[in-house]
Amino acid sequence: MIFFNLSKILFSEKKFQNLMLKWAKNKPERYIKFLRNSGVLIGENIRFHGGVRSISIDITRPSLVTIGSNISFNKNFTLLTHDWGGYVIRNKYKEFLASSGAVNIGNNIVFGRNVTVLKGVTIGDNCIIGFNSVVTKDIPSNSVAVGSPARVVSSLEDYYQKRKAQSVYESLAYAKSIQERFNRRPKIEEFWEEFPLFLKGDEIISGLPIKKQMGVAYDYYKENNKPVFNGFDEFIKAAGIE
Repeated sequence: MIFFNLSKILFSEKKFQNLMLKWAKNKPERYIKFLRNSGVLIGENIRFHGGVRSISIDITRPSLVTIGSNISFNKNFTLLTHDWGGYVIRNKYKEFLASSGAVNIGNNIVFGRNVTVLKGVTIGDNCIIGFNSVVTKDIPSNSVAVGSPARVVSSLEDYYQKRKAQSVYESLAYAKSIQERFNRRPKIEEFWEEFPLFLKGDEIISGLPIKKQMGVAYDYYKENNKPVFNGFDEFIKAAGIE
């Protein structure tokens, strides 16, 4: 009878998982399936801006990770359900102390680049987590949070009202910059995010990805959008362009 040393011819579970993770990160849908198969609860409409290769979601304890729907992750996002401070404790006090905690991410969340979410954190629904934030404590629903450690700087309602006003001035400045930089009149297709300012909801313009940009709000937009400016020409004129 011939005995085989299976440890030499089979992948260890950890090596196999790492191999599968590397394969999964070739495509967003593969990565989401990998997370679900690992035990992570994750909803629908998950977006990874800049791809998934820089995304790091801790699956050492997948039962501790819950991610809702309509989530926008950005580059260098990290989620941790544990830490390794016990390394120092072990070496100093000769004890091994575990450290872990659940991470719960609600629905309709946008993460800026380079965000880290640490163990034991819950982020409520309808939140914006700003660039370079380190989330160490719970963030309530309908909040805008930023910083290291992240703190709430605004309610979503206040952010919405401020952004609504600022977006007009920013859009006009963008239009003016096109004229000044390229010495020409701006083209309507260059305003793929600014179009609600000068188009009625039922107006369709070739070259503008209106339906894609509006997403789930498209039907509401069609029926209700009332532009600030009466057409593109008025918008351009308000920017100081004849």
